[in-house]
Amino acid sequence: MVTHSKFNGMSRSLDATLRLKTFASKNEYNLVVNAVRKLQESGFYWSTVTGCEANLLLSSEPIGTFLIRDSSDNHHFFTLSVKTESGTKNLRIQCEQCAFFLQTDPRSTQTVPKFDCVLKLVHHYMPAKGSDSAISASMKRGYFIYSGGEKIPLVLSRPLSSSVSTLQHLCRKTLNGHLESYEKMAQLPAPIKDFLQDYDVPV
Repeated sequence: MVTHSKFNGMSRSLDATLRLKTFASKNEYNLVVNAVRKLQESGFYWSTVTGCEANLLLSSEPIGTFLIRDSSDNHHFFTLSVKTESGTKNLRIQCEQCAFFLQTDPRSTQTVPKFDCVLKLVHHYMPAKGSDSAISASMKRGYFIYSGGEKIPLVLSRPLSSSVSTLQHLCRKTLNGHLESYEKMAQLPAPIKDFLQDYDVPV
């Protein structure tokens, strides 16, 4: 295991909380740095907000509202805080073998998908456009939160904004949601293609 200090001063890309973490490899470090960069652009990354503060922020929001913050556990980098029908739940986002995935529960038999980006993970658990409801879409995806003897479906319907996104970024997210095929992307001019690939999710 290695700390950020082994990586030639690249720690400037990380905030104070993440600088205290331990990384398994340089590849994992680069993965987290890239995740932080995209999260900072997302508009719903709350960085050093604590679990209690996340609970307060989400308390008056509708079910399915969520945010990403730094994990208070030194063994993890990020936490997904989400408002559920049973209050705010905090799910650790694990990082192993250069992939992000939601924490698993011993009572769960579900297979948890893995992603090379925190935002792709979030997008996976959001309902598809035109789905009947966020809850039914979530149940089809088959991910449940086990808490206090309850089995609660994970519903991610909308992020809680931490900052105002630029019009450029809002346009990029919209385009990412409509350019589903490689053929469509290939037809774009190179500067626009590069701009979209820097933040390649619609959330």
